[in-house]
Amino acid sequence: MKMNAPVTKRLKFKLMDEHDWHKLYELDKDPAVMQFLTRGVPTSKEQIKEEGIPRMLAYRNEQTGWGLWSITIKDTNMFIGWILLRPMNFFSDSPNFSDIEIGWRFKQASWGHGYATEAAKALCGELAKQSSVKKISASALADNIGSIKVMEKLGLLFIKTYTHTDEHGELPAVLYSKRLR
Repeated sequence: MKMNAPVTKRLKFKLMDEHDWHKLYELDKDPAVMQFLTRGVPTSKEQIKEEGIPRMLAYRNEQTGWGLWSITIKDTNMFIGWILLRPMNFFSDSPNFSDIEIGWRFKQASWGHGYATEAAKALCGELAKQSSVKKISASALADNIGSIKVMEKLGLLFIKTYTHTDEHGELPAVLYSKRLR
């Protein structure tokens, strides 16, 4: 059974594909948006096209709803961000296909309006209809209070603190999760 696009009063949802690179670039060029991802370093068009798009396509699956979901305001048809759905640890030797990672990235102009929570709740509702999905999880840098608040509004519970390591170094991070069944 194919996962349906959610429906909310304010937002439209569309599973993104390689033709949406310009939306990803538009979002990732804002240093404030990238603060807790790349320490504020904007992503270049080349990085989006050569790294971001192939990475997204690796886990994109229309049937399960995995991928990046474009979020647009219905009234204005303005793209404001995306919600990520993919198996936890997808890019490791042991991905967990029953534990779905949710994440988000939204334009600064849309912050504080509840869009991330509304969109994430709607997608979690659709995910919960899939019997193979047993858990939903999210992670963020420990200083990313905005994302942690969204996790809590989704009903995710604190699991642990851990050290996130990337090309910029090490930072404290948190994992939140909730069981569906």
